[in-house]
Amino acid sequence: MSETGTTRRSADDSVPLGMRIAGAWSWRILVLVAALAVFGFLVVQLRLLIIPVLVAVVLSALLVPFKNFLVRHRWPRWAAIATAELGTIVVVAGLLFLVVTQVYSGFDDLRNQSITSFNDLKAFLASSPLQVSEADFNNYVSQIWTSIQQDSSALISGAAAVGSSVGHVLTGVLLTLFSTLFILIDGKRIWAWLVHVFPRRARAAVDGAGRTGWATLQSFVKVQILVASIDAVGIAVGAAILGVPLAIPIGVLVFLGSFIPIIGAVVTGAVAVFIALVYNGWVIALIMLGVVLLVQQVEGHILQPLVMGTAVKVHPLAVVLAVAGGSMVAGIPGAFFAVPFVATLNVMINYVAGGAWRTAPPDPASPPDPASPPVSASPPGDGSEPPSATSTTPPSPEKELPTDA
Repeated sequence: MSETGTTRRSADDSVPLGMRIAGAWSWRILVLVAALAVFGFLVVQLRLLIIPVLVAVVLSALLVPFKNFLVRHRWPRWAAIATAELGTIVVVAGLLFLVVTQVYSGFDDLRNQSITSFNDLKAFLASSPLQVSEADFNNYVSQIWTSIQQDSSALISGAAAVGSSVGHVLTGVLLTLFSTLFILIDGKRIWAWLVHVFPRRARAAVDGAGRTGWATLQSFVKVQILVASIDAVGIAVGAAILGVPLAIPIGVLVFLGSFIPIIGAVVTGAVAVFIALVYNGWVIALIMLGVVLLVQQVEGHILQPLVMGTAVKVHPLAVVLAVAGGSMVAGIPGAFFAVPFVATLNVMINYVAGGAWRTAPPDPASPPDPASPPVSASPPGDGSEPPSATSTTPPSPEKELPTDA
């Protein structure tokens, strides 16, 4: 053995085993972090494209089972897809129209009531033992507003990144609609192409993990709609019973805000209490605050553990940290996608680590083995027609974005 080789071996032997193991782990972790940093940079640069696609994936998790349900009940495939897509547009447009019309009809009254309540508060503080003058009051309000602006800079920047102009908003909406449409039409071949990008030995793991993650995403969307509906109905009914105006817009805002965990509940609850304070006084506002807290406690301690916990299987601490991290990194879009991303990633990692994919059947998207019988080269069909009884080789099953059972 050469002197150089002997010296190198002696130097390696002089390093403790624990240090060598730590060094091996360290450079691998650094490479992984660098790859994630590059990926995150690309996501930020392409955010106006990626965010609409992610919204389309979340919508498709809800609409694909609905489309499959209609197809199973003998609807034409094109009619099922059109009903799912157009139905979503009609529902969202209807909710927005309802909120806009209700708020517009009561906007003047709300503005006048807000000014009156503001002046009454200043007069009360000036005549109270605190002796807060109007100049001091205006100074305090200015400081509070400045603090709110600073604390919400991440959310504002995230919202501005998505919709800094009307053109960006319209482009994002169109991309979302087209992406959702093509996932409904051709999700099978899209998924097959994605699986085929990976090396052949990894395709079984990728396919199984994707299907498991897709099932979890479907469960999350369904349960989130149920929880959001219960929150909206509970707070809207409470507002109506207390005589708080704009109860329907409050309910719609609570429904939409529930899709942003923690942040949405706080903001929409504050809006409900503010409207009650302006119109009905501080007593009704306190009762409205109690209603909001009661509904949110029922959601957090009953609905979330019983319904969301079994569907998503993510610890509440992980939800809080994911929402906080997502909002800091990407503002409102980050808070919106944080929980479904963490839940889906969790089950995908568990599936790959569990090794169930090792016993999965061969990947149909892979090229056939030379020793196996040939299969038809024609593209797979819709899966609605059974294979012919005279066929000697079963057709390759079709890959799709995994659907519910």
